[in-house]
Amino acid sequence: MLKLDNKPLSYDRAFTHAGIQYPANWLRLSSLEERNAIGITEVADAPFYDQRFYWGVDNPKQLEDVTDEDGNTTTGLKTQWSATQGNIAASLLAPSDWRIIKAKETGTNIPSTWKTYRAAIRTACNTRQTEISNAADVPALKELLFGAATITDSDGNETANPAIATAWPTPI
Repeated sequence: MLKLDNKPLSYDRAFTHAGIQYPANWLRLSSLEERNAIGITEVADAPFYDQRFYWGVDNPKQLEDVTDEDGNTTTGLKTQWSATQGNIAASLLAPSDWRIIKAKETGTNIPSTWKTYRAAIRTACNTRQTEISNAADVPALKELLFGAATITDSDGNETANPAIATAWPTPI
């Protein structure tokens, strides 16, 4: 990140310093010496952390629910992400709900492909919730939910990542 007078500068944005207006492309076109001459410094960007799982760098959110002595419960990541799986399952089931309602109302059969698909969604949801419950720590939970589908070994061979959650069924 570039700073001038302890204020961040953005590429492709004009700025004023010491009464001089610099055009938006000046930072891209200027040399290091030109930047240093007016007092622009480069500082390291703040370290990145995933705010869904961490309060800050190396400061993970709590994994489990915690109840204090007054009976107040703070929800942990496992409970939050488990509930999210239920919401995802509901959103996957919703588009086909009308088929089930129509079959019940008219006394007709529900096609077996739809029964199978809907059962697969519920099974995947339950499995994913169990996998979340079994996560050992915050990095494992993050990998479970957002890890790469494949991993590459030292020889360059790609294999399925065993640490990621069960996949949702393909919509029909």
